[in-house]
Amino acid sequence: MPIVDPVAPGAQLITGALAGIALIVLLITVLKLHPFLALIGGALTVGAVAGESVLADADGKGIVPSFTAGFGSTAAGVGILIALGAMFAKLLAESGGADQIVDTIVGHASPRMLPWAMALVGGIIGLPMFFEIGLVLLMPVIYLVARRAQVSLITVGIPALAGLSAMHGFVPPHPGPVTAVGYLGANLGLTLALGLLVAIPTVVVAGPLFGRLAGGWVDIPAPDRFDSERAVDDRRPSFGITMATVLLPVVLMMGKAVADIAIEDNMQPVRRVLDLIGEPLFALLIALLVAMVTLGRGSGMDKARVSSTVTDSLPPIAGIILIVAAGGGFKQVLVDTGVGTLLADWARDGNVSVLLLAWVLAVLIRLATGSATIATITASSLMIGLVDGLSSGETSLVVLAIGAGSVFFSHVNDAGFWLVKEYFGMTVGQTLKTWSLMETVLSVSGLFFVLILGIFVG
Repeated sequence: MPIVDPVAPGAQLITGALAGIALIVLLITVLKLHPFLALIGGALTVGAVAGESVLADADGKGIVPSFTAGFGSTAAGVGILIALGAMFAKLLAESGGADQIVDTIVGHASPRMLPWAMALVGGIIGLPMFFEIGLVLLMPVIYLVARRAQVSLITVGIPALAGLSAMHGFVPPHPGPVTAVGYLGANLGLTLALGLLVAIPTVVVAGPLFGRLAGGWVDIPAPDRFDSERAVDDRRPSFGITMATVLLPVVLMMGKAVADIAIEDNMQPVRRVLDLIGEPLFALLIALLVAMVTLGRGSGMDKARVSSTVTDSLPPIAGIILIVAAGGGFKQVLVDTGVGTLLADWARDGNVSVLLLAWVLAVLIRLATGSATIATITASSLMIGLVDGLSSGETSLVVLAIGAGSVFFSHVNDAGFWLVKEYFGMTVGQTLKTWSLMETVLSVSGLFFVLILGIFVG
């Protein structure tokens, strides 16, 4: 139930939402405040302008109760998935499994097919890993491949970045898509399946095809960095075992989605088992336990090193968990004040495409804050009231539209922009013409393919 009078003036609610979002943008971009604190400030602003009491009133309703409820539920759901995903990714990197994937795919590619191979590598590595981690892991490979093929760093680098970025924006269990799935009540397995359908052609357009153009615009020779740092580990897990381990959580979650569609009786033992092991928490937990054996022990790690590797994965993602959880608190304040319901009514009255609106909201917040995660959190919060009455497939497409919008035109307020600029040794102008335009192509292509799927998914 809303914590405000349902007949409260719509202008007051919209003003509160705009003021909260504006404050978040100001605190992050101008004052350089951590997004965790900025989201707390934004939530307080939304509630205060909407006329709410800060602490709980006689009915137990208020800004703080709403924020803490949203924070707790998000940390309990998405936070656990982020932690499990980080552990899995750390094992993949430290065991040499990621190197095995890269070396096998790139080693079997002809010079002409290298950009396509790099896009495939970026997509596979991007499934379990955060964008920044995947980029750091792949840069030595990008340098080496560019030198061997005697092509611009951009020609082979952009396809790899497209694969990484597409997985980050479209495919669970990354924080953005998982958060949107939770907020909008989408089916995670179905969203994963549709996300892969959108991601594959999107990566083709934004990766090898756009990379060929961008490589002609900006010719960056590969530096000699990392040549001596890529040690060969004879105990690396095999390519087949590594791929099976990486794809295990994906298969489990998609199996649940297939069972939900194909087996109508939810009391059937087979469906109950598939529903259980396909639940994101159990799918990632099972995959992590398997990875400890196939990747950890399979690469020669003893029990102590496997344990320390898993432990070392957690400190770097503490900030991400806090940001996502604070976003959950901000979302709950927006929901409880009735802003989402009001926006939904306006969108229905104006006959606005829900998919297009979701994309535009994510694009605007992405441009303002530079954060794909913040864009996903905020846009999803605003879209909650608009998915009522939509089918499971349509709700999943809304999640993907938000994901597409969240990666639009990375520029100087995005940490990823500077990371790419420095690793590729480009100027700001060159980074805008390559990385930023690639993100824009990725976003627009993603929306296009989401809209195409919208014709068939009902």
